Amino acid sequence: MKMKLENGELIVADVDSSQYAIIKSFNLMRWNKQRQWLEGPATMELLDKFARMVRLPPTIEQERLRMHRLQDAIDKERMKEKPTDLYKYPIKGNLFTHQKRAANMALLSFGLIPVDKWEEMQ
Repeated sequence: MKMKLENGELIVADVDSSQYAIIKSFNLMRWNKQRQWLEGPATMELLDKFARMVRLPPTIEQERLRMHRLQDAIDKERMKEKPTDLYKYPIKGNLFTHQKRAANMALLSFGLIPVDKWEEMQ
């Protein structure tokens, strides 16, 4: 089995019939008839399923671990009792606690604050 990440898509080629059946059962990839490979969005769920099935190439494993670190940071931000502003938000009033959490999680989700920088702030 060969796999690569390309523009946020996971591409898998040269799979045998049993691997194909397992991958199709995920319902996360589609067969590209023209190129003769499976392709689908490189989500954390899909990469985790492949990690349980085979050993991932180093670049794909790094991306999977990066996604997990990001999700952990978002979850920790969601559970904070008293969140602090990660950014000086351009508003006149004060944000409510749930609004601070949401804004902080959005900054992390969209990559405006990298996880490394967020970890330093903690």
